[in-house]
Amino acid sequence: MQKHILFTILSSIFIVFMGMGIIVPILPIYAAELGATGFALGVIIAAFALSGGILQPFVGNFSDRYGKKGFLIAGLFIFGITGYTYTLASSVTDLVLIRLFHGAGSAMIIPMAMAYIGELGGSKTGKHMGMLNIAIFAGIGGGPMLGGFFLDVWGQNSAFYAMATLSILSSALVLLVLPRQKTKTAPEKKESMRAVFRRMLRSRRVMGILLSRMATMIIMVPTFAFLPLLMTQYMTASGTEIGMVIATRTLVNAVFQIPFGSLADRWNKNRLLFIGSIVISIGMLAVPFADSFISLLLLFALIGLGEAVSWPALGALAAKEGTIYGQGSMMGVFNMAINAGLFIGAMGVGALVDLLGIAWAFYIVALFLFASAVASVFMIRPPKAGLETAGK
Repeated sequence: MQKHILFTILSSIFIVFMGMGIIVPILPIYAAELGATGFALGVIIAAFALSGGILQPFVGNFSDRYGKKGFLIAGLFIFGITGYTYTLASSVTDLVLIRLFHGAGSAMIIPMAMAYIGELGGSKTGKHMGMLNIAIFAGIGGGPMLGGFFLDVWGQNSAFYAMATLSILSSALVLLVLPRQKTKTAPEKKESMRAVFRRMLRSRRVMGILLSRMATMIIMVPTFAFLPLLMTQYMTASGTEIGMVIATRTLVNAVFQIPFGSLADRWNKNRLLFIGSIVISIGMLAVPFADSFISLLLLFALIGLGEAVSWPALGALAAKEGTIYGQGSMMGVFNMAINAGLFIGAMGVGALVDLLGIAWAFYIVALFLFASAVASVFMIRPPKAGLETAGK
């Protein structure tokens, strides 16, 4: 039964994120055609994070009480509807509203998938989280290549239609195949939602995990929002080349998830998180100095490697805290940190681009990630324990 659940979750997540990845190279260009400035583009990205971030803790807590399958199906179905509505946008305001709806759907997908996997338990949590990340990044990594191809051959609307179709297929897969899990009885479930969240937010370890998750998501903003513009303006890159650079990062990430996920089950999770974050920071800091398509490919491969080192360890640390607070509740807050990072990054980086230029989007997020990595490593480690035993 565990293998059955794992296979269904991974398959559906891969399908839906392939659809999301397809629109990555198109959305910034589409928004620019509708008159979006750098700040407006940041608002468009932030809208997705805002609605998702607000809803995720509540959806996560409700799923611990009422089950996860219904929320997961609803989120996937919302993604399908959203893919079609993108083609109807005629202004920046329309795109912001569509992204708010899209983000609401996201609140019901990744937290539910992570909670399902966290409840599988056992000694392979890091490996399973790595497999989930493979599904996400293989999908969103392969998607941009398809999206760039669709943009060059059939136009931007074809990419949005493809996203809608893949999301509906994924919701059908979950509906027909995934068994409905019974909610587990735990003392924490007798507490109110507010009491559970209050205990989590008073935990130094939880706050360190959330800070690290938020920081690693802020770096997504320059990649998805401004890298296509940088490559178009300074390298006259094609849609296919833009998609290949973005895909390189995510595909390298996917390839190394299993070995580093297994390593996270045996070794120091906190140290892996720190090492990976530093590698990502170095790669992001160097992006504005790249002067060719090949150099960008290499840099984004390095960034993907850093993510492969840190993300399974981070997911395993969150799953361990989920045994205390409830997997749905913990993964809801964990993924709220993702959206907080996207929101803060989109608003702040968008303003910096208008004020200082695209290069500063990469400089600032690289330095912030470095500072956050240093802070998180001390917050996550147990009291009176050195780095050698932290995170185990």
